[in-house]
Amino acid sequence: MSTSNELTAAQRSDLRTIAAMIVPASDEYKVPGADDPAIQADMLATLGRDTLLVRAALDRLARLAGKSLAELDAARRDEVAKEFRATGGAAAATLVRVVLQCYYRDDRVLRSLGIELRAPFPKGHVLPEGDWSLLDPVKERGGKLRRLP
Repeated sequence: MSTSNELTAAQRSDLRTIAAMIVPASDEYKVPGADDPAIQADMLATLGRDTLLVRAALDRLARLAGKSLAELDAARRDEVAKEFRATGGAAAATLVRVVLQCYYRDDRVLRSLGIELRAPFPKGHVLPEGDWSLLDPVKERGGKLRRLP
């Protein structure tokens, strides 16, 4: 039995499987897939508040598959994933976000993107100048929040 912060062995196996489907390894760019052991360890170590939704997503995948997603052949896995994307809701979105955030903070992935391996602060990262007029509708709404006394 798992605690609220742990995934079962079947859920971990399905997490590896769906992560590899979301971000497969690339020989061309010399980067691992999201099923890489180091990336998976990061996911499991940092699930935190997302644990319940990730578990719900993995349970939904297993229900759609009729068994562990990892046990299916590639064609059936793709069918299940397609249905999951269409019906997974917030749990599916959370699962994808967790996979992507852990993948894109891996040093190997950052190096392949030409991003300096360092904390974003105190140096920060320069962003291109954007179109500030996009905020005009928000400014026009005025203060709708309750002010503190």
